[in-house]
Amino acid sequence: MTDGDAIASLHVRDLAYRYPDGNQALFGVNLRVERGERVALLGPNGAGKTTLVMHLNGILRAGHGSVEITGMAVADDNLMEIRRRVGIVFQDPDDQLFMPTVRQDVAFGPANLGLRGAVLDARVDEALDLVGMREYAERPPHHLSFGQRRRVAVATVLAMRPDILVLDEPSSNLDPAGRRELAEIVRSLEVTILMVTHDLPYALELCPRATVLSGGVIVADAPTRELLADTELLAAHRLELPFGFDPSRL
Repeated sequence: MTDGDAIASLHVRDLAYRYPDGNQALFGVNLRVERGERVALLGPNGAGKTTLVMHLNGILRAGHGSVEITGMAVADDNLMEIRRRVGIVFQDPDDQLFMPTVRQDVAFGPANLGLRGAVLDARVDEALDLVGMREYAERPPHHLSFGQRRRVAVATVLAMRPDILVLDEPSSNLDPAGRRELAEIVRSLEVTILMVTHDLPYALELCPRATVLSGGVIVADAPTRELLADTELLAAHRLELPFGFDPSRL
């Protein structure tokens, strides 16, 4: 099998979607993410980023086109497996944490897959170790800091051993230490990552490749440093670097 024939972690082909109210959110998105890549998905508000993400695990269904996760089409008859393969970490960790303890939150998904006893405990410990939160396993999530809750939210997804991890605005509301700690975790993970973000410096730090979704289509796909150096492209799609930030100097 040649590299060109290898099965991608994510392959979106000509994806179009119109909401029931008539709003056309996607107009033919094409995106391929290879195994082990870390790719930033950038774009202004209203570009269709959330709509695209909701197609990846079958929350929404393509009006036209297709989505495949490691070669498996997103379809009714395999949604359970698709949702195991695609782990989405939402912007607000409190949307994912609802059990009395951290351990129970992280165990929830694998337990629904049928894991029990020592096997389940080992899976939970593995996920908590990956995010540096094992010592907090018996703590109530609401007693943790925001950054710690975000790391636990990541662990709840990693416990499912996904093929692709989707991070929705992972740096939002984090202090500098929290940003650094999460960045170190993301870099250490051996999993394909799609990072949806407005935080352009964070995209540059963590993702060698970036795409821009604007007006329901992919308008740019390039090495992140090269893309962020294109000031005309950024301005045309309402993307702004922080004042004084020069990607070419990093």
